[in-house]
Amino acid sequence: MSGTTTQAPPKPLNPSPSQPQKLQPLYVLSWFLCALFYFYQYAIRSAPGIMQDELTQAWGNSHLGLMIASYYIVYALMALAVGVLLDRYGAHAIMPMFIAITGVGCLIFGQGSLVAGIGGYIIQGIGAICAFVGASYVAARYLPARTLALFVGLTQCMGMAGAAFGSKPTRILIDPHGSFHIPWQSVWLGFGVIGLLLAVAVFFVMPRDTGDSAQHHGDFSVANLLRPFKIIFSNPQSWIAGLAGGLLFVPTTIGALGWGALMLSKGEHTTMGFAATDVSMVPIGWVIGCPLLGWISDKIGRRKPVLIGGALVLLAASLCALYVPVGVLPHYTVALVMGIASGAAMIPFSSMKEVNPPEVKGTAAGVMNFLVFGTTGIMSPLVSALMGKDAPETMEQFHTAFLPLVVGIGIAILLGFLLKETGWKVRKTS
Repeated sequence: MSGTTTQAPPKPLNPSPSQPQKLQPLYVLSWFLCALFYFYQYAIRSAPGIMQDELTQAWGNSHLGLMIASYYIVYALMALAVGVLLDRYGAHAIMPMFIAITGVGCLIFGQGSLVAGIGGYIIQGIGAICAFVGASYVAARYLPARTLALFVGLTQCMGMAGAAFGSKPTRILIDPHGSFHIPWQSVWLGFGVIGLLLAVAVFFVMPRDTGDSAQHHGDFSVANLLRPFKIIFSNPQSWIAGLAGGLLFVPTTIGALGWGALMLSKGEHTTMGFAATDVSMVPIGWVIGCPLLGWISDKIGRRKPVLIGGALVLLAASLCALYVPVGVLPHYTVALVMGIASGAAMIPFSSMKEVNPPEVKGTAAGVMNFLVFGTTGIMSPLVSALMGKDAPETMEQFHTAFLPLVVGIGIAILLGFLLKETGWKVRKTS
């Protein structure tokens, strides 16, 4: 590995010395509370979109675009910082603090003004990044190595369930014609209280261990702070895992969820109701596919076959979505298969930790998120530019705009062949 010195840490494929070989209830509960935080942060992340009418009435203009852009900028940057903090100080010191920050952001949002709304949402982004990174860190730190992909997949499953919770129930609560009809500000105050209670629960349950790089706590030199990033970014396998994961996410996040409903309504001339229902099958597929493919990977002890196989199915389903007319295949099948197959995007998250030393597993998770969101940030404006100034009206226009997403899946498959195999079966025989 380039950049390695005589002071190099243990080989990447070696598990952490303190990592247990069997599931222990306290550690599983600790992971679950972190995954519950991921559920929670996805619920609050999706809530503003459901409240757009109410926010427009309150602020004159909802400024939803500015809020979301600011959120993801902060989210991506904090992904790099929070991993280092977890490595240095451990989950007990970091997780409750970031959960509390997210809850405080909700309380600020609930104040009701435009400034409080945008500011509170940005504060939520600062805290929320610790959800997936933290849950992944706890899984890699406290759970058996051969279950890592399963628990990473289950974490993503919790996030998708949170997205659904943040949409439908929130709409029911604030619906002016519904049975409840509570003010939207009260929903955010409720979110804030839930976040603070969750922070307290994590504080008391999480094992009181320090980070794997505890020996560096007192050294805040620039060189030492950058050392974890040097280890990860100088490892070509980190780039392969990060880019593969990002390229497998964007067909569903940008393609299906971002533009899928418009493609069906304009290109296939379906009703918007049909299009919305069809597209909603993608996150349902995530809920199934993320833990399922993770379980398969852990079961067979290999990462690459599941990654490449899932990517091939995703490629086939994406081509069907673009080139097979609606009605030819069974209803909802293509969108559901896309969602399930895109669960392969979670496999590189496990590989990212396994191709790097144990003491930088938190930083590795943060870098992985940074690379995935960076890929999304590059691909999204590219697809939008190919759509043209006006909304596309024909399937040919969508074919052109979605071409980078299809090519990206092909590149991810090639990267899968270049990725080092890190499953437990390889570690057992090495």
